[in-house]
Amino acid sequence: MRFSPAILDEIRARIPVSQVAGRRVTLRRSGREWKGLSPFRQERTPSFFVNDGKRFYHCFSSGKHGDVFRFLMETEGMTFPEAVETLAAEAGVGLPERRAEGFVGRSRRTGILDALGVAAGFYRNALAGDEGGEGRSFLARRGIEGSTCDRFGIGYAPPGWDRLRAGLLELGYDDAILAEAGLVGTGARSLSAYDRFRDRILLPIHDPAGRLVGFGARALSDDGSPKYLNSPETRVFRKSELLFNFHRARSADPSQPLVVVEGYLDVIALDGSHWQRTVSPMGTALTREQLHLAWRLSDEPVLLFDGDDAGIRAADRAIDAVLPELLPGRSVRIGLLSDGDPDSLVRDGRLDEIAEAVDGALPLVEALWRRGADGVGGATPERRAGFESRLLASVDRIRDPIVRRHYADEFARRLGAPQSGRGSPERKPDPDEILALTLIEAHPTVARPLRDDIEAAGLVGAAASDVGGLPPEEGWLAGPDVDAELVRTLLIELLRVLRQRARLRIETALDAA
Repeated sequence: MRFSPAILDEIRARIPVSQVAGRRVTLRRSGREWKGLSPFRQERTPSFFVNDGKRFYHCFSSGKHGDVFRFLMETEGMTFPEAVETLAAEAGVGLPERRAEGFVGRSRRTGILDALGVAAGFYRNALAGDEGGEGRSFLARRGIEGSTCDRFGIGYAPPGWDRLRAGLLELGYDDAILAEAGLVGTGARSLSAYDRFRDRILLPIHDPAGRLVGFGARALSDDGSPKYLNSPETRVFRKSELLFNFHRARSADPSQPLVVVEGYLDVIALDGSHWQRTVSPMGTALTREQLHLAWRLSDEPVLLFDGDDAGIRAADRAIDAVLPELLPGRSVRIGLLSDGDPDSLVRDGRLDEIAEAVDGALPLVEALWRRGADGVGGATPERRAGFESRLLASVDRIRDPIVRRHYADEFARRLGAPQSGRGSPERKPDPDEILALTLIEAHPTVARPLRDDIEAAGLVGAAASDVGGLPPEEGWLAGPDVDAELVRTLLIELLRVLRQRARLRIETALDAA
């Protein structure tokens, strides 16, 4: 037995189930558990629960149940040994050496990872060899020296249609596994298969555990088409779920801010200039999965954008993308360079401008306010109304009810309106709220699946004992013998009404400014 029970228990103890499941599911605290929508089937009401104390997950809609290892096997298609090795690397737990084995009989996933590792060596050798002159010249112009190439494993894909393929075929790999690894393509120039990357600088991309899972390729000229080319989606490479340089950033000085930039070369430039906790998406806008991955390293990462019109537009898109994902204690700051990008500023020796943009990055709420507030103060009523309408639409995008309420209150305060929080002294709970609170407190089993609706209605943290009991004619509803389906039906209708009222209070607060 390669994996002893003691090793498996140590991995389970170091990595909570919520940490692993949270990469695929938006989890929200529900008492001592976490809950979210099932990752195994489509649903509208959360039925997926995680209990870190007991170290398991359970999905009521699909019946699936297990620990962190089983979750990776169910969602990632891993074998049990692959799941253990993945989580052991992430947890820093050493594993016994496995027996040597031939290529035949290993899983496709292992074959893909092996092929990628061999390809990385091929590209590094090509960069150092006679054919790598143009690649080395390109890197020298960008200020990337040999030590940096070694740190990031940078390589070069030489010209030619099957240079890499031919070498890997000689080592016993076949076209099928090379295609699954994203190293070769088909259907060009009547070739059965051809190298996907040719005459490009190659940047290895790793998963959070530090395994090489794909490549980012940069053309040697700025007018190359496309300038950047990533590995295709494979069993091990899903670019929307990865951040370039994450595995290095996680081991860097935690006192540094986590900086999220737009491109690979920006990361490399900052990494060599005292910002080792720097990551980037795969050439696309920041995704939900990447944001939650960044939050594993920092509760408030800095999103740093280029100082041009495209950078400003990218910052606006990022703000809109982050709003639905905000959680209590989790946000971002928005930094904008005066001009240029991090890579060019580093080469020009303008590190002070980068430091100023990072240190002076705005909290998200401030960036959201400022992007529409310019010139509104003395504007027409119609323009002020438009500004308030946009703010309200932004607030409405925030899914977490607690964060949404605090944003609404903050904007109402800035606009000079009364705050909308349910704890405002001037507003007392009405009979519908008292009834809803009493039902929630008296029938927790019925209320538990309706937690999202309860939060959206603004009833979080309240208790029936805080607002008084039911009148005598309705007191029977709190009794233990009441039909559960009747309670559920009544509670759903009450929450629907209260949710509408909560939204109207936000709108009224903004309209009153």
